[in-house]
Amino acid sequence: MLDDRTYMRTEYRPAWSMTTILLITVFACYIVQVILSAVLGGARVDAWFALSTAGMRAGRIYQLLTFQFMHAGWLHLLGNMIGLYFFGRAVEESLGRWGLLKLYLLSGTIGGLLQISLAFAFRNQFDGVVGASAGVFGLIAAFATRSPDQPITMLIFFILPVTFAAKVFLLIEAVFSLAGMSGMFHDNVAHAAHLGGMITGIFYIRWMSSITGRFEFWRPFVRKRRPDPELVSATPARAWRSRRQPAEELPPAEFISREVDPILEKISAHGIHSLTERERQILEAARHKMAKR
Repeated sequence: MLDDRTYMRTEYRPAWSMTTILLITVFACYIVQVILSAVLGGARVDAWFALSTAGMRAGRIYQLLTFQFMHAGWLHLLGNMIGLYFFGRAVEESLGRWGLLKLYLLSGTIGGLLQISLAFAFRNQFDGVVGASAGVFGLIAAFATRSPDQPITMLIFFILPVTFAAKVFLLIEAVFSLAGMSGMFHDNVAHAAHLGGMITGIFYIRWMSSITGRFEFWRPFVRKRRPDPELVSATPARAWRSRRQPAEELPPAEFISREVDPILEKISAHGIHSLTERERQILEAARHKMAKR
Protein backbone atom coordinates (compact mmCIF):
# COMPACT_ATOMS: atom_id res chain seq x y z
CA MET A 1 0.00 0.00 0.00
CA LEU A 2 1.53 3.27 -1.09
CA ASP A 3 -0.54 5.45 1.20
CA ASP A 4 0.91 3.87 4.34
CA ARG A 5 4.42 4.89 3.28
CA THR A 6 5.15 8.16 5.06
CA TYR A 7 7.06 9.64 2.15
CA MET A 8 4.10 9.05 -0.19
CA ARG A 9 1.60 11.11 1.82
CA THR A 10 1.04 14.39 0.03
CA GLU A 11 1.02 16.41 3.23
CA TYR A 12 4.35 14.94 4.39
CA ARG A 13 7.93 15.45 3.33
CA PRO A 14 10.83 13.38 4.70
CA ALA A 15 12.46 16.67 5.68
CA TRP A 16 12.26 20.29 4.69
CA SER A 17 12.97 20.76 1.03
CA MET A 18 16.41 22.13 0.23
CA THR A 19 14.70 25.11 -1.41
CA THR A 20 13.01 25.97 1.89
CA ILE A 21 16.26 25.52 3.81
CA LEU A 22 18.10 27.83 1.42
CA LEU A 23 15.35 30.47 1.59
CA ILE A 24 15.44 30.48 5.39
CA THR A 25 19.25 30.57 5.41
CA VAL A 26 19.46 33.46 2.94
CA PHE A 27 16.89 35.46 4.90
CA ALA A 28 18.53 34.72 8.25
CA CYS A 29 21.96 35.70 6.93
CA TYR A 30 20.58 39.02 5.72
CA ILE A 31 19.16 39.73 9.19
CA VAL A 32 22.57 38.97 10.68
CA GLN A 33 24.17 41.22 8.07
CA VAL A 34 21.87 44.10 9.00
CA ILE A 35 22.60 43.67 12.71
CA LEU A 36 26.36 43.45 12.20
CA SER A 37 26.28 46.49 9.91
CA ALA A 38 24.47 48.48 12.60
CA VAL A 39 26.99 47.44 15.24
CA LEU A 40 30.28 47.35 13.32
CA GLY A 41 29.50 49.48 10.29
CA GLY A 42 28.48 48.36 6.81
CA ALA A 43 31.90 49.05 5.29
CA ARG A 44 33.64 46.73 7.75
CA VAL A 45 31.11 43.94 7.21
CA ASP A 46 31.44 44.27 3.43
CA ALA A 47 35.23 44.24 3.69
CA TRP A 48 35.13 40.93 5.50
CA PHE A 49 32.30 39.07 3.79
CA ALA A 50 31.49 40.65 0.39
CA LEU A 51 33.47 39.37 -2.58
CA SER A 52 36.12 41.89 -3.59
CA THR A 53 39.54 42.14 -5.17
CA ALA A 54 40.89 43.55 -1.90
CA GLY A 55 39.53 40.55 -0.02
CA MET A 56 41.06 38.13 -2.50
CA ARG A 57 44.44 39.88 -2.21
CA ALA A 58 44.16 39.52 1.57
CA GLY A 59 43.57 35.77 1.20
CA ARG A 60 39.87 35.81 2.19
CA ILE A 61 38.92 32.96 -0.12
CA TYR A 62 35.86 32.25 2.01
CA GLN A 63 34.28 35.34 0.44
CA LEU A 64 33.43 33.16 -2.59
CA LEU A 65 30.86 31.53 -0.32
CA THR A 66 29.83 34.30 2.09
CA PHE A 67 28.98 36.84 -0.62
CA GLN A 68 26.20 34.53 -1.79
CA PHE A 69 24.33 35.06 1.49
CA MET A 70 24.61 38.86 1.61
CA HIS A 71 22.39 41.44 -0.10
CA ALA A 72 22.42 45.12 -0.89
CA GLY A 73 18.92 45.79 0.44
CA TRP A 74 15.42 44.42 0.90
CA LEU A 75 14.49 44.65 -2.78
CA HIS A 76 17.68 42.85 -3.77
CA LEU A 77 16.89 40.13 -1.23
CA LEU A 78 13.24 39.86 -2.30
CA GLY A 79 14.09 39.47 -5.99
CA ASN A 80 16.57 36.68 -5.33
CA MET A 81 14.25 34.88 -2.92
CA ILE A 82 11.44 34.93 -5.48
CA GLY A 83 13.74 33.44 -8.12
CA LEU A 84 15.07 30.84 -5.68
CA TYR A 85 11.54 29.87 -4.62
CA PHE A 86 10.13 29.28 -8.10
CA PHE A 87 13.14 27.81 -9.88
CA GLY A 88 14.55 26.04 -6.82
CA ARG A 89 11.41 23.95 -6.39
CA ALA A 90 11.38 22.92 -10.05
CA VAL A 91 15.07 22.03 -10.13
CA GLU A 92 14.88 20.16 -6.82
CA GLU A 93 12.13 17.91 -8.20
CA SER A 94 14.50 16.99 -11.00
CA LEU A 95 17.91 16.86 -9.29
CA GLY A 96 16.94 16.02 -5.73
CA ARG A 97 17.84 17.87 -2.53
CA TRP A 98 21.61 17.54 -2.71
CA GLY A 99 21.73 18.03 -6.46
CA LEU A 100 19.99 21.37 -6.00
CA LEU A 101 22.39 22.44 -3.24
CA LYS A 102 25.49 21.47 -5.24
CA LEU A 103 24.26 23.29 -8.32
CA TYR A 104 23.26 26.41 -6.37
CA LEU A 105 26.54 26.79 -4.51
CA LEU A 106 28.64 25.83 -7.52
CA SER A 107 26.86 28.38 -9.72
CA GLY A 108 27.36 31.08 -7.11
CA THR A 109 31.03 30.25 -6.65
CA ILE A 110 31.88 30.08 -10.35
CA GLY A 111 29.85 33.22 -11.01
CA GLY A 112 31.80 34.98 -8.28
CA LEU A 113 35.10 33.74 -9.68
CA LEU A 114 34.25 35.08 -13.13
CA GLN A 115 33.17 38.45 -11.74
CA ILE A 116 36.23 38.91 -9.55
CA SER A 117 38.60 37.71 -12.29
CA LEU A 118 37.26 40.36 -14.65
CA ALA A 119 37.43 42.95 -11.86
CA PHE A 120 41.13 42.15 -11.51
CA ALA A 121 41.64 42.37 -15.28
CA PHE A 122 39.37 45.30 -16.15
CA ARG A 123 38.73 48.17 -13.78
CA ASN A 124 35.33 48.86 -15.37
CA GLN A 125 33.99 45.61 -13.91
CA PHE A 126 31.90 45.88 -10.74
CA ASP A 127 33.85 45.07 -7.56
CA GLY A 128 32.46 44.30 -4.10
CA VAL A 129 29.86 41.65 -4.99
CA VAL A 130 26.98 40.52 -2.79
CA GLY A 131 23.85 38.50 -3.50
CA ALA A 132 22.46 35.10 -4.39
CA SER A 133 21.91 36.08 -8.02
CA ALA A 134 24.64 33.90 -9.51
CA GLY A 135 23.23 30.81 -7.79
CA VAL A 136 19.69 31.70 -8.84
CA PHE A 137 20.77 32.19 -12.44
CA GLY A 138 22.38 28.77 -12.29
CA LEU A 139 18.99 27.33 -11.34
CA ILE A 140 17.28 29.26 -14.12
CA ALA A 141 19.78 27.93 -16.65
CA ALA A 142 19.38 24.37 -15.36
CA PHE A 143 15.60 24.65 -15.64
CA ALA A 144 15.79 26.09 -19.16
CA THR A 145 18.25 23.41 -20.25
CA ARG A 146 16.04 20.56 -19.02
CA SER A 147 12.71 22.15 -20.07
CA PRO A 148 13.56 24.61 -22.86
CA ASP A 149 9.99 25.04 -24.11
CA GLN A 150 8.36 25.42 -20.70
CA PRO A 151 6.62 28.83 -20.55
CA ILE A 152 7.80 31.30 -17.92
CA THR A 153 5.66 34.31 -16.99
CA MET A 154 7.48 37.32 -15.60
CA LEU A 155 5.97 40.45 -14.07
CA ILE A 156 7.72 43.49 -15.52
CA PHE A 157 7.93 46.09 -12.75
CA PHE A 158 5.80 43.61 -10.74
CA ILE A 159 2.78 44.66 -12.84
CA LEU A 160 2.98 43.70 -16.53
CA PRO A 161 2.92 39.93 -17.20
CA VAL A 162 5.10 38.71 -20.06
CA THR A 163 5.46 35.05 -21.05
CA PHE A 164 8.52 33.48 -22.70
CA ALA A 165 9.68 29.97 -23.39
CA ALA A 166 12.38 29.08 -20.85
CA LYS A 167 15.08 28.96 -23.53
CA VAL A 168 14.10 32.42 -24.79
CA PHE A 169 14.14 33.82 -21.27
CA LEU A 170 17.61 32.37 -20.71
CA LEU A 171 18.86 33.84 -23.99
CA ILE A 172 17.51 37.29 -23.06
CA GLU A 173 19.23 37.14 -19.68
CA ALA A 174 22.51 36.02 -21.28
CA VAL A 175 22.43 38.90 -23.79
CA PHE A 176 21.57 41.33 -21.02
CA SER A 177 24.50 40.08 -18.94
CA LEU A 178 26.92 40.35 -21.85
CA ALA A 179 25.73 43.88 -22.53
CA GLY A 180 26.21 44.75 -18.86
CA MET A 181 29.72 43.31 -18.87
CA SER A 182 30.59 45.59 -21.77
CA GLY A 183 29.78 48.61 -19.61
CA MET A 184 26.66 49.53 -21.55
CA PHE A 185 24.46 50.08 -18.50
CA HIS A 186 26.89 51.69 -16.02
CA ASP A 187 25.06 50.09 -13.10
CA ASN A 188 26.11 48.39 -9.88
CA VAL A 189 25.16 44.90 -11.03
CA ALA A 190 27.54 41.93 -11.18
CA HIS A 191 26.61 40.90 -14.72
CA ALA A 192 29.61 38.59 -15.07
CA ALA A 193 28.49 36.68 -11.96
CA HIS A 194 25.06 36.21 -13.52
CA LEU A 195 26.62 34.91 -16.73
CA GLY A 196 28.94 32.60 -14.80
CA GLY A 197 25.97 31.16 -12.94
CA MET A 198 24.12 30.55 -16.19
CA ILE A 199 27.09 28.81 -17.79
CA THR A 200 27.45 26.60 -14.72
CA GLY A 201 23.77 25.63 -14.80
CA ILE A 202 23.96 24.63 -18.45
CA PHE A 203 27.18 22.69 -17.92
CA TYR A 204 25.81 20.90 -14.88
CA ILE A 205 22.73 19.63 -16.70
CA ARG A 206 24.43 18.85 -20.03
CA TRP A 207 27.58 17.15 -18.77
CA MET A 208 27.82 16.70 -15.01
CA SER A 209 25.31 13.84 -14.78
CA SER A 210 27.25 11.80 -17.34
CA ILE A 211 30.56 12.55 -15.60
CA THR A 212 29.34 11.59 -12.13
CA GLY A 213 27.66 8.52 -13.55
CA ARG A 214 31.10 7.07 -14.34
CA PHE A 215 31.96 7.19 -10.65
CA GLU A 216 28.66 5.77 -9.43
CA PHE A 217 30.46 2.67 -8.12
CA TRP A 218 32.28 4.82 -5.53
CA ARG A 219 29.64 6.13 -3.13
CA PRO A 220 31.03 5.56 0.37
CA PHE A 221 28.32 7.58 2.15
CA VAL A 222 25.34 5.82 0.60
CA ARG A 223 23.97 2.93 2.59
CA LYS A 224 24.16 -0.24 0.56
CA ARG A 225 21.22 -2.62 0.70
CA ARG A 226 22.00 -6.10 1.95
CA PRO A 227 21.92 -8.65 -0.87
CA ASP A 228 19.02 -11.04 -1.09
CA PRO A 229 20.20 -14.37 0.37
CA GLU A 230 18.40 -16.21 -2.40
CA LEU A 231 20.34 -14.35 -5.06
CA VAL A 232 23.74 -15.09 -3.54
CA SER A 233 22.92 -18.68 -2.69
CA ALA A 234 25.05 -21.40 -4.23
CA THR A 235 21.93 -23.20 -5.46
CA PRO A 236 21.36 -23.24 -9.20
CA ALA A 237 19.43 -20.40 -10.80
CA ARG A 238 16.42 -22.59 -11.51
CA ALA A 239 16.11 -23.53 -7.85
CA TRP A 240 15.87 -20.02 -6.45
CA ARG A 241 13.80 -18.75 -9.35
CA SER A 242 11.23 -21.42 -8.68
CA ARG A 243 11.05 -20.46 -5.00
CA ARG A 244 11.11 -16.69 -5.56
CA GLN A 245 7.69 -15.52 -6.64
CA PRO A 246 7.77 -13.15 -9.66
CA ALA A 247 7.25 -9.52 -8.71
CA GLU A 248 4.14 -9.20 -10.88
CA GLU A 249 2.43 -12.01 -8.92
CA LEU A 250 3.17 -10.66 -5.45
CA PRO A 251 0.39 -9.28 -3.24
CA PRO A 252 0.27 -5.45 -3.41
CA ALA A 253 1.78 -4.89 0.05
CA GLU A 254 4.73 -7.22 -0.56
CA PHE A 255 5.24 -5.92 -4.09
CA ILE A 256 5.50 -2.34 -2.80
CA SER A 257 7.76 -3.29 0.11
CA ARG A 258 10.15 -5.31 -2.07
CA GLU A 259 10.10 -3.44 -5.36
CA VAL A 260 8.71 0.08 -4.89
CA ASP A 261 10.14 1.28 -1.57
CA PRO A 262 13.80 1.26 -2.74
CA ILE A 263 12.80 3.22 -5.84
CA LEU A 264 10.95 5.85 -3.81
CA GLU A 265 13.96 6.19 -1.52
CA LYS A 266 16.13 6.70 -4.59
CA ILE A 267 13.81 9.44 -5.87
CA SER A 268 13.90 11.18 -2.49
CA ALA A 269 17.69 11.12 -2.40
CA HIS A 270 18.65 11.71 -6.03
CA GLY A 271 15.59 12.95 -7.94
CA ILE A 272 13.31 11.26 -10.43
CA HIS A 273 15.82 11.74 -13.25
CA SER A 274 18.03 9.07 -11.67
CA LEU A 275 15.56 6.25 -12.35
CA THR A 276 16.28 3.58 -14.93
CA GLU A 277 13.69 2.48 -17.46
CA ARG A 278 13.09 -0.72 -15.47
CA GLU A 279 12.44 1.28 -12.28
CA ARG A 280 9.95 3.49 -14.11
CA GLN A 281 8.14 0.38 -15.33
CA ILE A 282 7.95 -0.92 -11.75
CA LEU A 283 6.36 2.33 -10.59
CA GLU A 284 3.84 2.11 -13.41
CA ALA A 285 3.03 -1.48 -12.43
CA ALA A 286 2.53 -0.33 -8.83
CA ARG A 287 0.12 2.34 -10.00
CA HIS A 288 -1.93 -0.23 -11.87
CA LYS A 289 -1.99 -2.55 -8.86
CA MET A 290 -3.31 0.22 -6.65
CA ALA A 291 -5.90 1.25 -9.24
CA LYS A 292 -7.38 -2.27 -9.23
CA ARG A 293 -7.96 -2.26 -5.47
